[in-house]
Amino acid sequence: MCRWLAYSGSPVLLEELLYKPTNSLVIQSKHSRLGVETTNGDGFGVGWYGGGQTPGLFLSTEPAWNDRNLRELSAQVAAGRVFAHIRASTGSAVQQTNCHPFRHGRWLWMHNGVIADFAAVRRDLTLAIDPVLFPGIEGSTDSEILFYLALSFGLSEDPPSAVARAVGFVEETGRRHGVAHPIQMTVATTDGEVTWAFRYSSIGRSRSLFHSTDVSTLRRQYPDNAVLHDLSADTRLVVSEPLGDLEGAWREVPESSCVVVLKGVEELRPFAPVVS
Repeated sequence: MCRWLAYSGSPVLLEELLYKPTNSLVIQSKHSRLGVETTNGDGFGVGWYGGGQTPGLFLSTEPAWNDRNLRELSAQVAAGRVFAHIRASTGSAVQQTNCHPFRHGRWLWMHNGVIADFAAVRRDLTLAIDPVLFPGIEGSTDSEILFYLALSFGLSEDPPSAVARAVGFVEETGRRHGVAHPIQMTVATTDGEVTWAFRYSSIGRSRSLFHSTDVSTLRRQYPDNAVLHDLSADTRLVVSEPLGDLEGAWREVPESSCVVVLKGVEELRPFAPVVS
């Protein structure tokens, strides 16, 4: 389906996240180890927070491994909060407006998974979106509809509750249409200050998701690893699959969980859909 990463910490060049790790996101675009598809070549996107009021976005329908502009940009742009996503389409068109991350104001959103039988439920889901927000929808994916449902249910006030209500509505709608397992997802969203990531599926067998461990602990374990000593103590990553094989560096996010990353501290919470 897709692979993604959410980074927060000391400012780093994008290439340090996208190209240099042994299992970088660009490597995963051709050779994913844990994804449903080995190849994720239906476009990519990078979102980062710089000096502007809204995060920057670079989206492309090119495969990540084959985009010269991404290579050039990644060698020049540094940021302390980065969302990056490589796409394997589940049926919607390969076009820039369908590439993640999606943006609304200060918010970024990216998704790996699927709303099952989307064609059958799309109308009902779309009609639940706040009419004020509706003009912001640019693409045709289930992922963007899920984002705008979460926005409609109060993402800016209480992200975990808003996502729980959005997922609950998707499940309720899907089951009204005879869909046994309406949603499969790992989702990440941020307002530029906090990152929230969710792992959930109606069937209870969700796509892979991991978070990094404390950098100071890893420094003590690997005193000769120069990369670890260049990162600030508050550096954290949430990823679809580990970026490398360093023992102890990654922990799997449990099934039906939300991980909250704020100022270098991650908190795991249970996650369950809510039907309003």
